Amino acid sequence: MGKARRKVVLITGGAGFIGSHLCDLLVNKGYKVICLDNFVTGKIENIKHLLGNPLFEFKKIDVSGDFSVKGKVDFILHFASPASPVEYLRNSIETLKVGSFGTYNCLNLARLKKARFLLASTSEIYGDPLEHPQKESYWGNVNSVGPRSVYDEAKRFAEAITMSYHREHKLDTRIVRIFNTYGPRMQSEDGRAVPSFIVQALANKPLTIQGDGSQTRSFCYISDLVEGIFRLMNSSINEPVNLGNPTEVSIKKLATIIIELTHSASAIKYLPLPQDDPARRRPDISRARKYLNWRPKIDLEDGLMATINWFKNRPLRY
Repeated sequence: MGKARRKVVLITGGAGFIGSHLCDLLVNKGYKVICLDNFVTGKIENIKHLLGNPLFEFKKIDVSGDFSVKGKVDFILHFASPASPVEYLRNSIETLKVGSFGTYNCLNLARLKKARFLLASTSEIYGDPLEHPQKESYWGNVNSVGPRSVYDEAKRFAEAITMSYHREHKLDTRIVRIFNTYGPRMQSEDGRAVPSFIVQALANKPLTIQGDGSQTRSFCYISDLVEGIFRLMNSSINEPVNLGNPTEVSIKKLATIIIELTHSASAIKYLPLPQDDPARRRPDISRARKYLNWRPKIDLEDGLMATINWFKNRPLRY
């Protein structure tokens, strides 16, 4: 019997924070990876170490426009989108386009290639939730015309069209709802709490908290997340699946932990709370536990220390 053909995975947004870690994981597992990115928010340095690897191929492509890929593709993982409030507000039209046209184009490519399609969705589709913790069955509490809607509604549309392709065209699809994730390769200036606090603490500048800091988030380390995505990719679950860390922490507590871990002299400075900022965010991961045998393993302080050490070796921008 001949040698089995190597599986091919196409990752859009593959030079981004999560996408680049997925590229690493899949290459290390022996998959052929085709990475697409247009560098609206992705960075070439995130994938530079892979460029000489025969299992890795990079193409600079905007998936919101017409594009094609030659050869067999077994999986399409659609991760192309700005994800931080700073970036999706700065690139509001691009965010809406990649969530709509980009998802449509990738779904059509998956039909053409007879590939399994996995959509990177988000906990933001739950909005400012009235249910806590959030289960996949919860429909959300979203302001469709607020400033955050460019991201929230782009992802909600992306989920809707993905499920339509699954029902109407029998496309094999997966949807992952990603909760707050952190780790190396985050952009220091993207406005999210972990990189912002780390950079401010390392520079002994005030840690800027929006609101009174009582709002909560659940922070999942990047290696845990990409392992969960890999398991979902190879599962048989078509319904959305939450991936995140169910351990809830207040933003003020997070700031205090980072000050302690960096031995910083920083104080805390409070700023106005942005419109529609969720008061609480914590995933119910029962579905991931049951069907993927997945749960996060990295302790918050261990993950933060690894992220701090990564930022220590980079120019500080805040």
